[in-house]
Parts: sequence; C-alpha cells; structure tokens
Amino acid sequence: MNGYIGHEHQIRGVERYILQDGKGEGMHILQVRNGKGLEMHISADRCADISRMMLHGVNLGYFSPCGYVSPAYYDKEGIGFLRSFTAGFMTTCGLTAVGTPCVDEGETLPLHGTIGNTPAVITVCEETEDGVRIKAVVRDAALFDRKLVLTREYFISYEDNSVTLHDTVRNEGDVPSPIMLLYHCNMGYPLLDENMVLAIPNNGVTPRDEEAGRYLDTALCMEKPQPGYRERCYYYDVKETDGMAAAGVYNPNARVGAVISYDRTTLDRFVEWKMMGQTDYVLGLEPGNCTPDGREELRRRGELKFLAPGAVYETRLRFTLCSDEQAFRRMIQTPARLS
Repeated sequence: MNGYIGHEHQIRGVERYILQDGKGEGMHILQVRNGKGLEMHISADRCADISRMMLHGVNLGYFSPCGYVSPAYYDKEGIGFLRSFTAGFMTTCGLTAVGTPCVDEGETLPLHGTIGNTPAVITVCEETEDGVRIKAVVRDAALFDRKLVLTREYFISYEDNSVTLHDTVRNEGDVPSPIMLLYHCNMGYPLLDENMVLAIPNNGVTPRDEEAGRYLDTALCMEKPQPGYRERCYYYDVKETDGMAAAGVYNPNARVGAVISYDRTTLDRFVEWKMMGQTDYVLGLEPGNCTPDGREELRRRGELKFLAPGAVYETRLRFTLCSDEQAFRRMIQTPARLS
C-alpha cells in the first residue's frame, strides 16, 4: 500500500476509453502508464497495435494525416490502406501479405495485408507489482479460406521504461498458409528531426530501388521536412548476438530515444523506411520475416514462408525508451535476450 496516493491510477495503471467523433468514433483505446514516464495507447479495434508512445510527455511515434480511422472505413483495394493508415508507433502488417499490392495465385492482395485493420478481442488485462499484462486475440479467418489466429501479449514494466511484445500465430486450418509479418514501427516528431541519431548495427545494406540507391551514403542521416520527397527503403542485414538484434533512435535535443530489440531467428529481415516529406515526415524501423515487395514477388524468388496446419509462428520484440544517450548506445550494442 502506498500511503501517498488515493488510487493507483494517480500514478500508473490501465484505463479504457472510447473515441467520440470523426472516423475514429467508437474505437476502443487502452491507455497504459507505468509511473516512470512511459505512456502508451493500444488500439483494440486495430489489431491491438500501439497508436501512441510517449516518454516523460515527449511524443515518439508518427500520426498520419488521416488520424484515427475505424476499421469500418478500411479500403483494401490497391493502396486504399493509406486512407486508414494511422501509422501510430506500431502497425502490424500481414498475416499473409506484406508490402506491394499484387495478385498471387489468383488472390488479390492489398497493401500490407488486412490484419492491421482487424479488431482484437482483449482477453486479459491484469496488473501486478511488476507491471501490466495485456493479452488479445485477432482472427484472420473465413469459411473455405485461411484460418490464422494471432494471440498477442504485451508486458509493460513498472521497473523500467520497456514494453515486451510476444506474438503467436497459429494455423487452425487444414492446409499450409503463407505467413508474412512485418512490424511497421514509426518514429515521429519531436523524436524525429534532422538532429536524430539512427543506429542500425549491420553487416550490409541493400537499397530497395534506384531512387534509394542514389542516396545510400545518407541512409542513416535524417533531414528537415522537404516538399516532393520520394520515399526510400533500405534492407539491412542486422548484426545479431545469440539470435538477438537491435536498432534504435536517439534525439540529443529532445533527450529521448527508443531501442527495438527483437528475436532475429523468426524476424530475419529489417527495413528502414525513410520519408522526409512535409507533414509526411516519418521514419519506419521495421523488423519482419519478409521484405515489403509483395507476396507474388517473394513466391517467385523462393522466399515466401509457410505455416503448416496446427503449427505456430512466434515472434518477440521489446521497445525500451530512454533519456540517456550512453544507455541508448549500450542497448544498441548488447541487445537483451527475450524470454
């Protein structure tokens, strides 16, 4: 018992609220605070993704011009995804399609798949002395079609400013299914500006296209917002230690940073999405099990992964927020193992 407070929500805990207007009306949000400066919002209607992340009141993620958009407005035709792409701190892409819209073996696939616009069922929301545990289930299933179930678990620590994410995808169908996953983590102002340091320890980098290739030497350098900027994507062979890898950002002016640690045994690809446009000003750090070139292209290259009936695919990530630059650099060089 803490004699200084009347209720635990005075300093930390989980609170739920419902948005009341605009295209986000009716959306369910879980706000989590850990009492040490971390605040995050989980969007239950959007795959239980992380819509906001803050440290000591400083915003870390990017909110796109469309803002909060309910799945009711989702347009899966072509690049209609962008009209409901809130971005936020993390959007999940998949489960059977990531990246470029395409037609693969007769199936029309939208940009980045449909899971990020699928509502979750929150099954557990419990608080202990160590932190908050939130579990959710998201179904990507249909009659006469695939039957994938994503079980998502967050642990928000009360001991440090970290969030651990453990996802399990189970194939409950009777035929093998493509399995494509990419965690679209979006850094935004004031964390992101021309002074921000981007660290991706790596063994090599490949530009996605000719446009990105022309600027390969400045891939890790941030710029001021520019009109007419064309997005650039880079694919990294991220260094690993005992199967773990890390990448992150730190802004010395804002005195805030974030490190993404992840299990590279199941998330073997990493994408930097650099978009320095005016208002479209965002840096994507994206661990995944595929590149965003579209399922048809990955199948053609022999890189498409499959999940057998009854099998599970597990991924683990940790987001650690910090105010100290030296701590940031230590975490980048020695990523912690995730149990």
